[in-house]
Amino acid sequence: MKEYDVAILGAGPAGLAAALYTSRSLLKTIVIEHEAVGGLIITTDIVDNYPGAEVGSTGYSIAERMREQAQEAGAEIAMASAKSVQALENGLMTALSIGEDILSKAVIIATGTKHRMLGVPGETDFRGKGVSYCATCDAGFFKNKKVAVIGGGDTALKEAVYLAKFASEIVIVHRRDALRASVSVSKHASQNPKISFMMDYAVKSINGDSRVSSITLEHNQTGIAEELAVDGVFIFAGQQPNSDIFQDIVDTDESGYIITDEKMQTSASGIFAAGDVRATPLRQAITAAADGAIAAYTAEQLISDI
Repeated sequence: MKEYDVAILGAGPAGLAAALYTSRSLLKTIVIEHEAVGGLIITTDIVDNYPGAEVGSTGYSIAERMREQAQEAGAEIAMASAKSVQALENGLMTALSIGEDILSKAVIIATGTKHRMLGVPGETDFRGKGVSYCATCDAGFFKNKKVAVIGGGDTALKEAVYLAKFASEIVIVHRRDALRASVSVSKHASQNPKISFMMDYAVKSINGDSRVSSITLEHNQTGIAEELAVDGVFIFAGQQPNSDIFQDIVDTDESGYIITDEKMQTSASGIFAAGDVRATPLRQAITAAADGAIAAYTAEQLISDI
């Protein structure tokens, strides 16, 4: 069993910022990530709201620099997933999917969120066959095609604008009669000649043979159903926290987000949470990084008192 001062679960902006700060405090640190280093920010085409980011910065370029900084400071990054966290008398043990156990004095949970699914017929069947949750990843497959974007928030509209560089036509389908996106983002999308809107419609099914060919929509007020022919469906129905394995260990809210105090301490001693997995009013790279720094600082104080 390997021993560390701090085990950080998740290598998005929160986890990498925490790793930078703990490593600079000379704490032996491991970051455990089961997908891609950088988290969801790497799927963002252009990042223009991160202070200090150069013009044209991408989510990937920002995340890559964060990774470099953490490793330059001494943090170790392991590609694995955390199966469980357990409190022992001599520390916290994290069981990994690669069959290894990690013993640490503190754990920082920075596992972020995952895309929320619509849960309609055809969604799972056509994933990767016309159904996508990432425009930056898959827009190139839909050149000169007609696609539907499901959602009415900032992410949905920003992704629709990005898709407009490739697709011939984009229909934004939103289940409410008003968009949730900010005024500036809504204006940008509405001014794009390739983008149209279907408001107050719910997606009932995603249809096709080997690939997506249409979606069935139902108007919320009239109950009238209609079929919209599309070549692809990009779903942006919100996020849900990656907190399943922690819900018996730390307190969460009704949506599964981990509850912390202002120092990022959870209800369990020595376990901290940072970033999008935490109950917080704003989920952005900048707030995630700030959470990570605070969690690292508080963990360092805890360890110094041991």
